[in-house]
Amino acid sequence: MIIREVIESAEKNMLCDRACHSLASRGRKIAEEACPVRTIFQVDRDRILHSKAFRRLKYKTQVFLSPEGDHYRTRLTHTLEVSQVARTMARALRLNEDLTEAIALGHDLGHTPFGHAGERVLAELLSDGFHHVNQSLRVVERLEKNGAGLNLSWEVRDGILHHSKGRGALLGRTAADLPITLEGQLVRLSDVIAYVNHDLDDAIRGGLVSSDDVPRHLRASLGAKNSQRLNTMVTDLIETTLASDCESIQLSLPIAEQVAELRDWLHANVYRAHAIEDEFRKASRVLRELFAYFIANPESLSLYGGDEAQGEATEIVVADFLAGMTDRYAMNLYQKFFFPQPWKAI
Repeated sequence: MIIREVIESAEKNMLCDRACHSLASRGRKIAEEACPVRTIFQVDRDRILHSKAFRRLKYKTQVFLSPEGDHYRTRLTHTLEVSQVARTMARALRLNEDLTEAIALGHDLGHTPFGHAGERVLAELLSDGFHHVNQSLRVVERLEKNGAGLNLSWEVRDGILHHSKGRGALLGRTAADLPITLEGQLVRLSDVIAYVNHDLDDAIRGGLVSSDDVPRHLRASLGAKNSQRLNTMVTDLIETTLASDCESIQLSLPIAEQVAELRDWLHANVYRAHAIEDEFRKASRVLRELFAYFIANPESLSLYGGDEAQGEATEIVVADFLAGMTDRYAMNLYQKFFFPQPWKAI
């Protein structure tokens, strides 16, 4: 008995017709012998979970720069919360939970240190720009495992590439904005559901805002507490999607508008708050000067954990290195290069 085949057979009864069944996967760029125990999406999930890029998320900024408090979110805990929200809804909708989890765990692997401030810096410095979505895909296809990549399935890579909404429409303006699979679409909305809730929770914890500062009509409709807002959004998505016979992943129009309004309120009152922006201006200088240093001294990359990739432009190699750094590694390296060091007697 091959356990994987038992799981694949069970999916026919467990998953809805519109779910992405493991046997229907388009496969990998490089063909591999199938695992006898795990489906293709379970293998992908495990490869992401055991990657170095995933472990580094522990020390990358979500909202607060290198927070000292133990209860603030980091990029890793954000990723885990996205995964939990997405898996809960995937099970209720009878979608492929393993595919959903793999996409969720991999969606932010390309995020820079210092959050979106770091992303903005690299976007300005690189001639072709920079976006963490493309970098996340580059991590799994090119950078992990010393350049071999993780060789993930087509569906997981598609979900990672199309997970981001930016400040645009939650549901995407066109079909081209969306992942092909419902599981990928689910992660796309789970991402915003998770971050608008946990970022608000952290902002209240950090004293940037109070719960009473949130517009009254949003508190009345979405909920005054983190758990209430999550329950409202998750329940609405499940019920609205089921009502459409799972043609696409949907929030009801009123809830979608309110979630977008809460997101925009966070941008104005939290992400752009003076206390946050002041620290991120300093962090931006760190990345700019590290970028300039390694552009001028590319031979130093290998001394500090970077790679001199064959056939790649120097600015791309340097950007890969900087994007992969944790907050603390970037600050420690900056201190080493640009701060005077105590003299050590020989």
